[in-house]
Amino acid sequence: MPAEECGEAPLRRQPAQRRSARRVERMLDACADLMDEIGYESLSTTRIAERAGVAIGSVYQFFPDKRAIAQAVTRRHVERFVSRIGRRFLLEDYRGWWEAVDAIIDEYVEMHRTVPGFRSLHFGDVVDLNLLDAVSENNMVIAGRLRGLLLQEYGLADSEELDLAILVAVEAGDAVLKLAFRRDPHGAPEIVAEAKRLIRGYLNRQFVGASAWEKPAIPSSSGARCEE
Repeated sequence: MPAEECGEAPLRRQPAQRRSARRVERMLDACADLMDEIGYESLSTTRIAERAGVAIGSVYQFFPDKRAIAQAVTRRHVERFVSRIGRRFLLEDYRGWWEAVDAIIDEYVEMHRTVPGFRSLHFGDVVDLNLLDAVSENNMVIAGRLRGLLLQEYGLADSEELDLAILVAVEAGDAVLKLAFRRDPHGAPEIVAEAKRLIRGYLNRQFVGASAWEKPAIPSSSGARCEE
């Protein structure tokens, strides 16, 4: 299964001038804020235009409907998420892949706490399981992007088994982290710790024998050691 990329952009047309690009960004910011305040069902292009301080015609110039705007916000979330993880990989030293996985989870939690619209849209599943891509489900797209980062960082041989393992890890982590935020608006720390332990243990079992990943034992997030 090759790395999944996002499909065609939700924009009707790309802004040609800087002023138009800033106007589109204001629309996306307005959509993100309103998602947190009133939810997707109550969202409308009229409300987005009012919050962004633009004419409704400007909205339709770039987006056909509210779903397309939410789709654009979700894609912006993905790009920021991957960019922030990539920056952490450059600036921070990890003892192994398990600490890189912890960093990915920490970034998800931080964006959930601080980025407008992230807790409402996550990566689009509240609106549509295929919001990021017309064919692939959202988490498959996310798994493809994270897979690319991990392959680049740790040099693991590409394989269908790797694709499947990372997809399962993303799905499992996503479900447990959503539970953490249902229990606590800031993310219940004990459940976040369990998400890390779950993903570490699962990936450790999947990649025993793969040279770039093989370790005799992985420290758990609580300081204990997770044996293979």
